[in-house]
Amino acid sequence: MQPASPATPPESLAGLIERVTFFNEDTGFAVLKVKARGHRDLVCVVGALASVAPGEYIHGEGRWVQDREYGLQFRADVLTSTAPTTREGIEKYLGSGMVKGIGPVYARKLVAKFGEQIFDIIDHFSARLEEVEGIGPKRRHRIKEAWAEQKAVREIMVFLHSHGVSTSRAVRIYRTYGVQAVETVRRDPYCLARDIHGIGFKTADEIARKLGVPHDSIERACAGLAHVLLTATNDGHCALPVEALKDEAEKLLAVGPAVVEAALERTLAQGNLTQETIDDHVLLFLPRLQRAEEAIAHSLCRLAAMPPAFPSIDLDKAVAWCQAKTGTELAPSQREALRQAWSARVLVVTGGPGVGKTTLVKSILLILRAKRVRCLLCAPTGRAAKRMAEATGFEARTIHRLLEAQPGSGGFLRNEANPLDCDYLVVDEMSMVDVPLMHQLLRALPRQAGLLLVGDADQLPSVGPGLVLRHVIESGAMPVARLTEIFRQAAHSRIVITAHRVNEGQLPPPLPPDTASDFYFVERSDPEAILRTVIEMVKRRIPTRFRLDPVGDVQVLCPMNRGLLGMRQLNVRLQAELNPPRPDQAVIEKFGWQFRIGDKVMQTENNYDKEVFNGDLGRVERIDMIEREMTVRFDQRDVIYDFGELDEIVLAYAITVHKSQGSEFPAVVMPLAMQHYLLLQRNLLYTGITRGKRLVVLVGQTNALALAVRNNRTRHRFSGLLARLRRIAVV
Repeated sequence: MQPASPATPPESLAGLIERVTFFNEDTGFAVLKVKARGHRDLVCVVGALASVAPGEYIHGEGRWVQDREYGLQFRADVLTSTAPTTREGIEKYLGSGMVKGIGPVYARKLVAKFGEQIFDIIDHFSARLEEVEGIGPKRRHRIKEAWAEQKAVREIMVFLHSHGVSTSRAVRIYRTYGVQAVETVRRDPYCLARDIHGIGFKTADEIARKLGVPHDSIERACAGLAHVLLTATNDGHCALPVEALKDEAEKLLAVGPAVVEAALERTLAQGNLTQETIDDHVLLFLPRLQRAEEAIAHSLCRLAAMPPAFPSIDLDKAVAWCQAKTGTELAPSQREALRQAWSARVLVVTGGPGVGKTTLVKSILLILRAKRVRCLLCAPTGRAAKRMAEATGFEARTIHRLLEAQPGSGGFLRNEANPLDCDYLVVDEMSMVDVPLMHQLLRALPRQAGLLLVGDADQLPSVGPGLVLRHVIESGAMPVARLTEIFRQAAHSRIVITAHRVNEGQLPPPLPPDTASDFYFVERSDPEAILRTVIEMVKRRIPTRFRLDPVGDVQVLCPMNRGLLGMRQLNVRLQAELNPPRPDQAVIEKFGWQFRIGDKVMQTENNYDKEVFNGDLGRVERIDMIEREMTVRFDQRDVIYDFGELDEIVLAYAITVHKSQGSEFPAVVMPLAMQHYLLLQRNLLYTGITRGKRLVVLVGQTNALALAVRNNRTRHRFSGLLARLRRIAVV
C-alpha cells in the first residue's frame, strides 16, 4: 500500500455497510464494502472497529490510498459505527446472522411488518413478534434473549476495543459476568485473567493500566503473584518455592523486590496463598491445592491401614474358576496381584503395555461380582472409560460423570454427604489423574469401600497439577502390584516390544526389509520431508494398505504445539488435504481456526454444562450461520456451541501427545525432529507409541529418536503429596 503524505489533511466518509469482506475479532481490523454518500460504486473501507455487521452506518476519518493489489481504498484512522435507521440498513443488519434466530427471510418479514420500529418492538413489545408468520412463543423468546445478549456483547466489545485489547472473547466474558460484565471488569480488571479462558495477565494488566491502576500498586502485585502461581499449576506444579515465585512475579510485573514482598505479605495475611516447609523447601500453595493434598494423603493412608472388607474365599479355587470363565491363564505376577487385592483395602496395579493389567482387573471384578460385591469402574476420559468397558465387559464411566459434575458451579454432587453407591471402586489410567480430581474422587468414596488404582507410572504425568500415581507408588504407604510378564499374544506385537525397549532406554529393533509389522520408523532428514511423509502416510499409504479411515482411524501425535511439525501447522495442512473447502458448505472462522463440516475437533477444557471434557474428540456435524451455532458429535451425542464458545474447540487431525493420554487409536503417526529437542523425552515417546492399537509409524530424524530414548530426565513438579503420604504412613 502506498503511504499517504502526512501533510494531506484527513477526509471524511460516511455510508451504509453493504458487505463485511473481512473482520478480525482479535485486532478489530476490518475490510468493508460501503455504499457511501457521493459515490456511485461501492467503496472499500479499511479500518478498525470493535464489532461490525452489514447494514450499520459508519463514519470514518482518514485518507484515500491506492493499493497495488486491491486498488483504491479509504484507509480510516478513526472509524465508528451506529445501528442502522433506514429500512434497507435494518434488514441487512438483522439478516446478517448477528442475532441468533433471525436470518434474511425473517429479517425481511420483520422489517415489512414493523419497519423502523423493529428494534423498539424487540426491546419493549416482543409479544408482537408473534404477529409475523412463522414466529411462535419459542422463537420469539429466543429472538428477545439473543437481541439482549448481542447488545451486551457489543458493549463489552466496545469497552475492550477502547482499551486496545482483543474483542474475540466478549461472548465468554458476557456468559461469565452477565449484564454487569463491564462494571465487573472496571472494578477488578485482573478477574479476566483468573476467570476467562484465553485471556492472559498482560491483557488484563493493559486494561488496568488504562483504568488508572498504578504500575507499582500492591493490588497489581497481588494479582501478579496469584497469576504466577496459577500459571505454575498449568505446568503441573501444586506449589512454588517462595524465591522462585517472587523472582517470576518481579519479571512479570517489572517492579522491585519491595513491592512484591509487600504484596506477598498481604496475600498471605488474606489467606489467598499459604506457606509451608516441605523437605527443607519453603513452598507457597494455592490453599485449595494444599487442602487437596492433605485430604488425599489422609484418605489413602486410612484405607491402607484398614483390613479388607471382602468375604473370605479359597484363592486357588477362585483363580481356577476365573481362568475357566475367561479362557485366559493368569501369569504369576497377576496371581500375586489378585492375592494382594483380596488382602488389602487399597491396591495400586502398574505395568507397561501387554502385561495384562486389564485381564487382571477383569478377573478381580468377576470374582467380586460372584460374591455380590457392588463394583464401580471409572477413567479420566470418555475414550479410556469406553475402552475399559469393552475390555472388561463391565460398565465404566468417566470420573466426572461418576461424581455427577454439576453445570455452572463446576462442583460434584457426589461427596462425603452423598457417597458413591459401591463396595469397590476401580480407577483406570491413573497417570492422568491430577490432585484436584483425586481429591474429589476420594471424597465420594464410601468409608467401607475398597479401592483399586490402575495405571502405567512410566507414561506422561497428568496435565493438571501433581504426580498422584507416581507419588503414591514411591511413598511406600500402600501395597503396589507390578505386572512384568508380557503376554504371549502381546509379545508378537512390535508396538509392545518397542514400547518396552524405549522404556528401558533402548532404540527400536531394526526391521528387516519387506517385513510386515505393526511398528515402523521411517527416516527423513529434514522437517519439510518429514511433513510431506506424514501427510502422505495419513492421506494415502495407511488408508490404502490397512483399510483405515484417514480421519476417524489415523491420529497424528505431535511433541509440541508450535513450529512446522507442531500441532497447529499440521492441523492446517491435514485439514486442507483431508477436508478441503467446498462451495456448498458453510465455514466459520473463529479464534485462529477455520471449521468446516466433517472436521475432526477436540475439546480443550472441561465444560460441565455441555458434559464434554478436556481431550474429548468429535466431528463437526452442522454449521448454522443464522443461529450462529456449530454442532459437534461426540460418541453419538450432539453438542451445540455458540460461535463465541469455539475457543474451547481446536482441530484434531493432529493433537499433542499430552492430549492423547487415556486414548487408543487404530493407527498413530508421530513426527520426530530435532526442532522438538526441548520436549524429546523418553516418557513422551513411550506414551505416544503406546497410543497405537494396530499400527504406529514414527517419521523423522534418527538423532531425534535417539535423543528421545536417551533423555529420561523429567521436569520436576513441586508438590507436597509424597512427603505427606510418607509422614502419615509412618505415624
